[in-house]
Amino acid sequence: MTTTVAAPATAAPVAKAKVRRGWTQHGLLFVGPFLLIYLAFLVWPTILGFQMSLSSVNIAGGNNHFIGFDNYAEAFADPRMWRSLWNTLVFTVLSTIPLVLLGLVLALLVHNVRFVQWLWRLSFFGPFLLPSAVIAILWLQMIYPPDYGLLNGTLGTDILWLGDPSTAMWSIVLTTVWWTVGFNFLLYLAALQSIPTHLYEAADIDGASGWDKLRSITLPLLRRTTVLIVVLQLVASLKVFDQIYLMTGGGPQDATRPIIEYAYDVGFTGYRIGYASAVSYILFVLIVIVSLAQLRLFRKREEVAS
Repeated sequence: MTTTVAAPATAAPVAKAKVRRGWTQHGLLFVGPFLLIYLAFLVWPTILGFQMSLSSVNIAGGNNHFIGFDNYAEAFADPRMWRSLWNTLVFTVLSTIPLVLLGLVLALLVHNVRFVQWLWRLSFFGPFLLPSAVIAILWLQMIYPPDYGLLNGTLGTDILWLGDPSTAMWSIVLTTVWWTVGFNFLLYLAALQSIPTHLYEAADIDGASGWDKLRSITLPLLRRTTVLIVVLQLVASLKVFDQIYLMTGGGPQDATRPIIEYAYDVGFTGYRIGYASAVSYILFVLIVIVSLAQLRLFRKREEVAS
């Protein structure tokens, strides 16, 4: 009779630990290059920027020394900083609402139109692929000129859209909505196409109207996508810079200057890199607070809905 000797009870856990260790090592090999780039170009500049915000560093020279939170104290007492921050918040509110709602409406229309759907997708998403310089030239040279612009020609007016403080911000918002709504549209369209069709078929059997299906099926199933779009849009709007800098330069009378442009001006025009870093970190904290508040708000709504 042949006697079979059973393997030790610890053999299987040891083998699993070796396999797990091997997977970990291979994973680090793949993640390592990205981790190094992430640390070198994001984490380290973030730490260095905060360090600069606590100093009197000036690119024009001079004595660079640690001054603590003096730059932050000066920023909070600076009316120009508050004006630029207010402009940023106004732009965020005026642009986020139509960008989210219009993106949803366009996605619903294209999703329900089967005729040359690819053409509609390309038409709505196409402007988003253009760089900001092209968008600025297009609207500056063709849409907003007071004497021969398309907008004044259509309305029969002679309004200085970008030259009047009362209309400049609205003009920037209009340009931004036309330019970037395609991104939100595409996210909503992808989410709509992932909704199971049998839900709508069951609703049709029950005699539900189009509004009932939209309110009871479509919008609830788009809630997570809406959360994502709102957070991304808020962050993008709070970081607005390109189109305003190219189209108005922050004018007229600082009516459109956002906080990033103010930080750029004091840092690269006024050479006060330390103070500009402090202004930038004030915006960073604001973005974090807004993002966390939005996520918490939508999470509470999901808990109540469930």
